[in-house]
Amino acid sequence: MISNVLLGTDDLAKAERFYNELLTHFEAQLCQRTDRAILWKAKEFPVGIAVCIPHNGKAASSGNGNMIGLKADSRSMVDEIYATALALGGTCDGKPSERKQGVYAAYFRDLDKHKFGVFYLG
Repeated sequence: MISNVLLGTDDLAKAERFYNELLTHFEAQLCQRTDRAILWKAKEFPVGIAVCIPHNGKAASSGNGNMIGLKADSRSMVDEIYATALALGGTCDGKPSERKQGVYAAYFRDLDKHKFGVFYLG
């Protein structure tokens, strides 16, 4: 049902560097680029992540209560993605830990303050 998730940014070049490296954990490839937007997709996931300069010309902003969930294959993958996000300039919104039995997760925000959760169920 969902083809992609679109996130606003005020700096397309910085967002491209951030996501190019972060999304390598999912073997995602940059598959479309225009002067206003970039889209990444992975072969085994039908939903992509895109960043764009807002069409209305106003500053990009993150929504309160919005979050994108990323599925990890292991606890170590959660740790690696979280560490990568912080190394790329993202900020901590919850260190990796077991949130409830069988759910290991970490939370971070990208350069434009969009919130992500990385989850391993197992």
